[in-house]
Amino acid sequence: MPPDNPPKRKMTLTPEMVACCERFVADPGPRPGIVHFTAEDFAAEAARMVAEAGDGPFWIFAYGSLIWNPGFIVTEHRHATAHGWHRRFSMKMTRWRGTPEQPGLMLALEHGGSCDGLLLKLPDDAKVTELAKALEREIDGADDLIYLRWLTVRTDAGPCRALTFWAHPRGFHLEQHPTLDEAAHMLARACGHFGSGAAYLYNTVAKLAEHGIYDRNLWRLQEKVAKEIEGRKGS
Repeated sequence: MPPDNPPKRKMTLTPEMVACCERFVADPGPRPGIVHFTAEDFAAEAARMVAEAGDGPFWIFAYGSLIWNPGFIVTEHRHATAHGWHRRFSMKMTRWRGTPEQPGLMLALEHGGSCDGLLLKLPDDAKVTELAKALEREIDGADDLIYLRWLTVRTDAGPCRALTFWAHPRGFHLEQHPTLDEAAHMLARACGHFGSGAAYLYNTVAKLAEHGIYDRNLWRLQEKVAKEIEGRKGS
């Protein structure tokens, strides 16, 4: 688990650099080719998952953007480690934070290694309501349910069962894994109607650092993205 008083590090990627990557991109509308959930569908799926979880707290394991922009009420957070999984920019984005002409990347959980993140606790008296918000933020419809997974994570208080998003089933990948250099090239250029890939990376690394979590690959990646942005400004 991260130390109580971790050493502070200074990011190479800065808000000023991130601002250089932001631009207006029109919302392309609903994702084509899938059946989208209605509000009632999200509520029904949330109720099913809360019932599946049983009595006691409902925890969500956050390893990326949910740490800095959950979109639902969080009443408690804890450091947690998911063994057998690691975070990686492995999902190609042609909307949200990318376009078909300039694709971006999103973090997912991939098999192997370990991942330090945060457990986010839903309010005990509003589990279904707040989980429905999380589902609506993260997925579009039934086709995406395959990327939701229950994990047993390690905390200082012992093991805990938590729901996580975009954990790839064994043997299935949306995209061939980019190298760090390839990922940096994409993240420094991609932007969608939700914002830029650089902002996604910056916010994730900065918020993890606030909690004493330093992901070696993400730290190297933010340095490479900063160099990409500086190189574009100088060209």
